[in-house]
Amino acid sequence: MQDPIQDVNDVAGEMPQDDELEALRGELEQLKAQSLLERADLENQRKRIAREIDNARKFANERLLGDLLPVFDSLDAGLAAAGSEPSPLRDGLEMTFKQLLKVAGENGLVVLDPTGEAFNPEHHQAISQMQAPGVAADHVAQVFQKGYLLNGRLLRPALVVVAS
Repeated sequence: MQDPIQDVNDVAGEMPQDDELEALRGELEQLKAQSLLERADLENQRKRIAREIDNARKFANERLLGDLLPVFDSLDAGLAAAGSEPSPLRDGLEMTFKQLLKVAGENGLVVLDPTGEAFNPEHHQAISQMQAPGVAADHVAQVFQKGYLLNGRLLRPALVVVAS
């Protein structure tokens, strides 16, 4: 027959092991949760850095292209002043302007020439309003200066006159 005191001691000896086991399981669960949080933080940081690198690439030429906007304006004004009659000078100016716009376009620049379009305060800056026959109200009647987008971000708004 087994000694009842021995049975009590055996059960008492197992209890600290059960408590210790539960404590270790709890600690393991905490470590797992902490590891998951750290992985998630690391993944979020990787994504953020990838976005920042992508934006840096997209907008690396922003200052250069912004500095070229007056050149675009001058070439555009020169073409308008040259008239529509073909001449070697006009043809050369037009080819130069097209090449420059092509290179700028390959780098993400988009020209905003909103004549006849609905006024968009995110891309257009209204400098005046006027009655314009044949142009719907709140549409661009005249463009004084073209605007530009760089990879979807406004580089310069178009200066426009809006029909009333």
